[in-house]
Amino acid sequence: MSTEVAIRDLGVDDVDALLALYQHLNAGDAPPSPEAVRRVFAHPGLRHFGRFDGAQLIASCNLAVIPNLTRGGRSYGVIENVVTHADHRGQGHGQAVIRHAIAQAWAMDAYKVVLTTSRKDPAVWAFYERCGFSSSDKRAFVIRAPAAG
Repeated sequence: MSTEVAIRDLGVDDVDALLALYQHLNAGDAPPSPEAVRRVFAHPGLRHFGRFDGAQLIASCNLAVIPNLTRGGRSYGVIENVVTHADHRGQGHGQAVIRHAIAQAWAMDAYKVVLTTSRKDPAVWAFYERCGFSSSDKRAFVIRAPAAG
């Protein structure tokens, strides 16, 4: 690893590196259209963070900060698409990018941050608990769109 490890916001210029990193999250995912990329990066309240080792993107997550009318009008955050390059796992990069996203949510006056995972591996759950998340606070339910017919 180089000595220059940094976390920063990702933008449209980082899409190729981000999509390559996402192959370590969901191998074989179809790439988004250029229009989808533009929509995602233009969406207010949605930020993508990347941890770089020199010029290489090695970990990422995104944070959506959602306006809210409960909790005194304080927003809440949702972290998704947490991924670390397979060659860099177990070195604290994923935890660093998640902690960065959480700090950004607190800076935007969010009252909570939610993260869900489809992973069934207890080691993954323990990782999120080390990042400060609790699995006993809420229960998540998911519904997926029906397959296009």
